[in-house]
Amino acid sequence: MTTCDVAIIGGGPAGSTCAWQLRRAGADVVVWDRRRFPRDKICAGWITPQVLAELEIDPADYARDDRTLQPIRGFAVSRLGDAEARVRYDRAVSYGIRRCEFDAYLLRRSQARLRLGEPVAPLARVGGQWLLNGVVRAKMVVGAGGHFCPVAQSLGARLGVGEPIVAAQETEFELTPEQQRACDVDPELPEIYFTRDLRGYGWVFRKGNYINIGLGRQDTHKLGHHVDEFLGFLERRRKMPSDLPAKLKGHPYFLYGQAPRPLIGDGVLLIGDAAGLAYPKSGEGIRPAVESGLLAAQTILAAAGRYDRAHLEPYERAMIGRFGSRQAGPGVTDLVPTRLLGAVAGHLFGTDWFARHVVLNRWFFHSRSAPLKGLQGAPAAHTRDAPAGHAGFGLPGG
Repeated sequence: MTTCDVAIIGGGPAGSTCAWQLRRAGADVVVWDRRRFPRDKICAGWITPQVLAELEIDPADYARDDRTLQPIRGFAVSRLGDAEARVRYDRAVSYGIRRCEFDAYLLRRSQARLRLGEPVAPLARVGGQWLLNGVVRAKMVVGAGGHFCPVAQSLGARLGVGEPIVAAQETEFELTPEQQRACDVDPELPEIYFTRDLRGYGWVFRKGNYINIGLGRQDTHKLGHHVDEFLGFLERRRKMPSDLPAKLKGHPYFLYGQAPRPLIGDGVLLIGDAAGLAYPKSGEGIRPAVESGLLAAQTILAAAGRYDRAHLEPYERAMIGRFGSRQAGPGVTDLVPTRLLGAVAGHLFGTDWFARHVVLNRWFFHSRSAPLKGLQGAPAAHTRDAPAGHAGFGLPGG
């Protein structure tokens, strides 16, 4: 029987960030994931300097050992088929990463004990402690296992039942030299295409020799039809090869406030996608995952072994203070009356001012939100003046 202070279920950015902070403070941590790392992970995969600051990652250090770190200095924004705004900044506002590399790096850096390649079942509460598969005993459990996290289920979440999900499909693959020459996508300028009804968006993004293509929608009706239309649109404009080497993969999740799950219980709390933290307007999940991991670690350390619900409540308060009310807020389609979608939306999304100040700075970058500080204090100096993080259409780290 293995014992530990904290068992974290899920080794993505939320789980590895929480483990990293706990280990720094001397806690005995086991990270358990059903997959072995490095592993493929569905995610558009772009992060901003604020995310790097929160994780205390120097870009030059991360890019060593041939890890992908594609500087992004702007975005092309439009509603599908309408005029396009090509917004450029005078600095790198984001970096493209490959999740198979990024997640493995964070997990290894956490210095937690790892138990990989085995699902957690069952998860039992015995004598005031948690028992995982009958082999690991922990005083505290953190659920970081994504939308279908078993820890969320133990808190009463009805996984996949009655939760208004966002469904996304995407693929990422390496371009051949010939495909690279033919692909009309600037690696420093990812392209975002909102759907005609504004119920989601698609993207195409080059990261060095790799390309990531996907589309996500809040309305899952005829998702395959919307995806096929989008792929045809990209192919006609030479944005993607005509012969995709692999089918698009799907991934469900929900937006912050859309289906609030319990965040805490006696000896347990949820972080990342297990808690449903993706930003409502953009669907981004990596930055909320990282920040929830930081806040969870701070709460656990402050509890000093007293892991009853009362001593974990500061985490719930901190999350509301950081991300706002857990009640559903207005979506994109709520901001523009339906009768005006056709007349106004296409023009708005194609203007530089609206794309820069509303879509990017407000919805995607969260530029008014400074990065959180971890146990080591202030963020690195090179990140101070850049907008806050974006990581793709809700294809987050867990």
